[in-house]
Amino acid sequence: MFPCALNGAVRHWMKHCTLTRAFSAARPRLVLGIETSCDETGAAVMDETGVIWGESLHSQKQTHLDAGGIIPTVAQRLHRENISRVVQEALDRSGIEPGELAAVATTVKPGLALSLGIGLDFSLKFVRHHEKPFIPIHHMEAHALTVRMLHPVDFPFLVLLVSGGHSLLALAKEIDEFLLLGQTQDEAAGDTLDKIARRLSLRNHPECSNLSGGQAIELLAQRGNRLAFHFKSPMGQIYDCNFSFAGLRNQVTLAIGKKEREEGVEKGQLLSCVKDIAAASQHTLASHIAKRTHRAILFCKSKGLLPQHNPALVVSGGVASNEYIRRTLKIVTDATGLHLLCPPSKFCTDNGVMIAWNGIERLKQGKGIISHTEEVIYEPKAPLGLDITSEVKDAAIKVPPLRLRINS
Repeated sequence: MFPCALNGAVRHWMKHCTLTRAFSAARPRLVLGIETSCDETGAAVMDETGVIWGESLHSQKQTHLDAGGIIPTVAQRLHRENISRVVQEALDRSGIEPGELAAVATTVKPGLALSLGIGLDFSLKFVRHHEKPFIPIHHMEAHALTVRMLHPVDFPFLVLLVSGGHSLLALAKEIDEFLLLGQTQDEAAGDTLDKIARRLSLRNHPECSNLSGGQAIELLAQRGNRLAFHFKSPMGQIYDCNFSFAGLRNQVTLAIGKKEREEGVEKGQLLSCVKDIAAASQHTLASHIAKRTHRAILFCKSKGLLPQHNPALVVSGGVASNEYIRRTLKIVTDATGLHLLCPPSKFCTDNGVMIAWNGIERLKQGKGIISHTEEVIYEPKAPLGLDITSEVKDAAIKVPPLRLRINS
């Protein structure tokens, strides 16, 4: 009986191996994505069909809120302390071993130098140890293409990226080909909202103590009267697609100081009109973004850069989570015949999933994949695509007025 049982066991084992090899051969390729460009340590394993096998994210949000802003050396330390755990959690949750990966994709530009360095150093050691191909990722390209993981969006399409570190408009022609139409001339939209929130001392508001500046502004604005304050929309007589938010912040700062004197309120205390200031600030910022985006749409249409069938505006980045801004942009896309696409809020902020997806896109097309033996450097500053902002300015397109009225 024993030989028969053994033969049966061997046959069963051989059948199992055959099925395992067949499954492995049929299984989509897997990419590990790693993100450390600013203050989020993210990792995710994804296959080429867009299925997330496992992910992990360590947010530094509370630490930087307590500090009153992002401190690069603190961000670096927290990335260093958490990256190994975050990557291992993503692998464990995916149920795979490093040897099963087809490649590793990591953000190498742009971002905080100290933060980028941690992610790149870890990734290069990882790919060299496991002898895996490496895919360097442009952070803004990853944001721009995340929507393709969720919707069948064909190239070309218009992209608006608005976050704490970036504000720009671009035309995505391919996964690695972009035309830059406009960008901020001073600070990013998210940075402006954060600074306004700090000047309003919203950390001391009972509803806002654990919220980011942008989240706090959005929450309070829902119950504020935006008409109580009038802030001039920036760059009204400049007919390009660039942004400027510092002037708006200065207007708001002056208004806050004036109200503090009128109410006898010391800096650090809450004004009685804090919700109204939040509402007016948010509306002016949203209006500015909408008008520049409107001009970008008209420019692209005039040059035949957008498809005739189902043209799309993709909005991504942390500020894209703001519902008021989304609804303002919806007025613009409805008026111009574009389809507005916004990833879910969890994919708007920095994460490993968007880096893994960008790696998948590149892996499928064989673009930007390098050997684990090659040297790679990080780039804190890196433009997105070909800059045609001067061409946009020369077109001097005047935007027809739209009623940007949003009911709370």
